[in-house]
Amino acid sequence: MSEAKSLTLPEAVPASKEGSPRRSLWAACGAHAVHDGLTDLIYVLLPIWQAQFAISYAMVGLLRGSYSGMMAGFQLLASRLARRWGRKRLLVGGTALAGVAYLLAGQAGGLAMLLPALMLGGLGASAQHPLASSLVADSHEAGGGVRQALAQYNFAGDIGKTLIPALVGLLLTVASWRLSVTLAGLLGLAAAVALWCLVPATPGVAAGKEKPGKAAGPGSAGGLRALLATGAIDSAVRMGFLTFLPFVLKSKGAGSAGIGLALSLLFVGGAFGKLFCGYLGARIGMMKTVWLTESMTSLLIIAALALPLAGVMAMLPLLGLALNGTSSVLYGTVAELAGAGRREHAFALFYTGTIGGGALSPVLFGRLGDMTGVPSALLALAAILLLTLPLSWRVQRGLEAR
Repeated sequence: MSEAKSLTLPEAVPASKEGSPRRSLWAACGAHAVHDGLTDLIYVLLPIWQAQFAISYAMVGLLRGSYSGMMAGFQLLASRLARRWGRKRLLVGGTALAGVAYLLAGQAGGLAMLLPALMLGGLGASAQHPLASSLVADSHEAGGGVRQALAQYNFAGDIGKTLIPALVGLLLTVASWRLSVTLAGLLGLAAAVALWCLVPATPGVAAGKEKPGKAAGPGSAGGLRALLATGAIDSAVRMGFLTFLPFVLKSKGAGSAGIGLALSLLFVGGAFGKLFCGYLGARIGMMKTVWLTESMTSLLIIAALALPLAGVMAMLPLLGLALNGTSSVLYGTVAELAGAGRREHAFALFYTGTIGGGALSPVLFGRLGDMTGVPSALLALAAILLLTLPLSWRVQRGLEAR
């Protein structure tokens, strides 16, 4: 299949069919906050599940990777199904499915039920990113301000990552993990009801009504491939580090509440990192920003191993800024490289690649952690992250070739 065909996109739904831009933005931000919060809540629960079910680090990675893997693998399918059945039905249904998955996980008596429940949650979560982001873009296209609206949408995801794990971490100090997970499932179902009320109905688009986009030039195509590889490595390191961070903190004396607080500090830094690095990228360029953030991330991962608990807690906001900030720069570069008419498909590929890298990483590095220990696995992550430096140089060449 030629690149021109592979980058063909469905015709965008006119903004008039998307209802109030503000209402659509609220719906998308709420969906992003809940889904990202439920996704990252798993990090708080992994040490509990490991102790409860006596599982290895490789199995811990498999639990985390099963959720992310299903979320990554079905995003393109969710976009296609939304064109047939409607965006609203898929987004509401996916959110409800994620809630049901947490309800099942709360009743799990072992891996035989927990693993399928997490896979079901990842399947439900697969609808959120492609559908909610396109909802924001379509609803704001006529009046302008798409970039600003998408920035608010991305920021909302980090708010969910900050609040939900922290609140459940506190709840775990007074309630069982089963009750906490069940309440998280009820939150997902409540969010589905709210989305049903907020998301404007959008009719499905019949298959075949597509407009071919222009083929990317050689420089842009090579830049897109390098950008996808950069995003996949960045996501793999981020997910691998987040998987091991609770165990590092636990080895330094942190309890469930402390781990929840640590993740909140990390995600708060990450949320502001997305805003700050987006501005920084506009000022000094994509490549210099990636070199700065990825180098800083690599060094701070190593520092997290050497510092005592108080020192790790103090530097987590800065680590979060660098760890998450890179993604906002890469995300903004997708639109520049893809060009008009091919951005939706390019974004879908980028989301799939990055989330897929994040899903595979905990499994591979979990196995490495079993063989050599958690510190060695984290050092390997810090080293692999440096591969993004030459890749970002290739992306920059693609930008210059447009």
